[in-house]
Amino acid sequence: MTAEADNSPEDVIETQSLPLDAWHRERDARMVEFAGYHMPIQYEGIIAEHLWTREHAGLFDVSHMGQLSVSGEGAVEALEAIMPGDFAILKPGRMRYSMLLDEDGGVLDDLMVTNAGDHYALVVNGACKWDDIGFLREHLPDEITLTHHEDQALLALQGPEAAVALARIAPMIDDLKFMQAGLADWNGTPLWISRSGYTGEDGFEISVPADKAWALAEALVAMDEVKPIGLGARDSLRLEAGLPLYGHDLTTDSEPVSAGLTFAISKRRRAEGGFHGADRILKLLENGTEAKRVGLALDGRRAAREGDAIMAGDTQVGTVTSGGFAPSLGHPIAMGYVAADRAGTGTELEVDVRGKRLAATVVPMPFVPNRYFR
Repeated sequence: MTAEADNSPEDVIETQSLPLDAWHRERDARMVEFAGYHMPIQYEGIIAEHLWTREHAGLFDVSHMGQLSVSGEGAVEALEAIMPGDFAILKPGRMRYSMLLDEDGGVLDDLMVTNAGDHYALVVNGACKWDDIGFLREHLPDEITLTHHEDQALLALQGPEAAVALARIAPMIDDLKFMQAGLADWNGTPLWISRSGYTGEDGFEISVPADKAWALAEALVAMDEVKPIGLGARDSLRLEAGLPLYGHDLTTDSEPVSAGLTFAISKRRRAEGGFHGADRILKLLENGTEAKRVGLALDGRRAAREGDAIMAGDTQVGTVTSGGFAPSLGHPIAMGYVAADRAGTGTELEVDVRGKRLAATVVPMPFVPNRYFR
C-alpha cells in the first residue's frame, strides 16, 4: 500500500545500513543508496574490480537481499501455486531459479528456491523484498510458516579463484556443484553456502549471522585471491552474463516467455499448469510472443541506457532495459525487448542515445561465456 508523500516526517523512509556498513567505509568505499540501503558502489574503480573478479575472486556484500524460509505441510504445493518451478523434484541441498508471478503471469520478482531439508529457503531481491513478503503472506495458506531472517547477512564470493579461497575455511564446498547448497561450520559459526551467484563466474553465496559477518569478511579479504567488490562491478558482471535485473529487464509488464526464461518452467509444470498466470503463459509458449528480450552489441564506446529507443530505420522496434560498457569485451552492450521479427541473431538495428544513432547488432547471450562449476 502506498500513499502520496506530504513531506511529513512519518512519510520519510530512512535509508538503512547493512551489517558491514562501517567495514565498507573503513575501506574507503564510495557509498550510494540502493534498494533502501547504503551500499558500496566501488572501492578502487568499477573496471578494475570487474576485471579482478573475472580473473581472481571478488567479495560482494548482498545483505540487502531478502532471506526467507517457507515451512509446513504442503509447502511445496503452496510455492508451486504461485511460481512455475518444479520444486517437488528438488532433493535436499538442490536449488532452482524461479519467478514470483502475479495472477496474470507478470513477474513480481525473480528468486532462488532451495530445498534446505526441513524448509524451503528463498532469496529475493532487496528492492522488492517487502512487497514479496506481503504477497507471500497473502497467498500462502495459513498453515504455512513464512520467516524473514533479518538477523542473517549475505556475502557473495565470485570468480575463478573463489573455490580455492573459500575451501580454506569451508572445505565442504569442494563437494558442491553449481546450484547446490549445504551447511558448513566455521569455528562454531554456521554458514549456509550455495554454489551460485550473479556474475556468470563460479562462485558462492554465504548466509552468515549478521554479528559474524565482519569476521568472515576479514578472513576472506585477508587471502591474496580476494578483494572487496562494489555494486557497480556487480552490475557490469551480471550484464555481461546476460542476467536480468528485476525492476529493469523484468517487471510486472513482462512474463517468463518474452523474457527468455522458459528454462525455469519444467516439462511437468508445462503439462500440468496450476501456477499463477499458467493459462496465459502456456499459450505464449505455444504461440510465441510479440516481443523478446535480446542482447545487443554496440559499436564505438558510447553506452546505451535504460529507456533508449531501439530503431529499425525510422521505426521504433524496442526499448533498452539495461546497458553499459563491457570491460571484458571492450565495447558497450545492452539488453532490451524488441519485436519478435527483429530478435534474430545478427539483426542489424540502431539505438537512439540522446539523439545520436548508434549501430547495434542482436547477439546471443551471455555476452561472456558462463563458467559455472557443473
